[in-house]
Amino acid sequence: MDEKWMRVAMEQATLAEAKGEVPVGAVLVKDDQLIASGFNLSITEHNPTAHAEIECIRAAGQALENYRMLNTTLYVTLEPCSMCAGAMVHSRIQRVVFGADDLKTGAAGSVVNLVQHDDFNHQLEVTSGVLADECASQLSAFFKRRREEKKALKKLQQLQR
Repeated sequence: MDEKWMRVAMEQATLAEAKGEVPVGAVLVKDDQLIASGFNLSITEHNPTAHAEIECIRAAGQALENYRMLNTTLYVTLEPCSMCAGAMVHSRIQRVVFGADDLKTGAAGSVVNLVQHDDFNHQLEVTSGVLADECASQLSAFFKRRREEKKALKKLQQLQR
């Protein structure tokens, strides 16, 4: 079941990439039913808080008509950052499942583990590495393409001088 929902999150990441966003997608599930989905919109919306998880949690709050997301699982293609981890704790999501580790800003075990911090009044269950290679490849291909585009643009600008 985890792979099934991670593939749906990856579809959300593809939507982000189509908008020129970093391809990260998230879905919130309860009782094997999709509650909400979201993808990165930080670049498009000029909003550093518009991460996939935050967009998904906002949509879920509206769908559930509640700010508590009890007995739900959030699937996300990249390990959540500290901002998103905090939102998950506050919304009382039961479980987070992520694909690729984020070795720079991961807050579900890679750099820090805010979703399971003993001093918080809520901890999430964590499952990591679901379709990790596919999720990481999606991100790597995006950043490789972006670097190549910037390099080509720089070369073109030099030729125009």
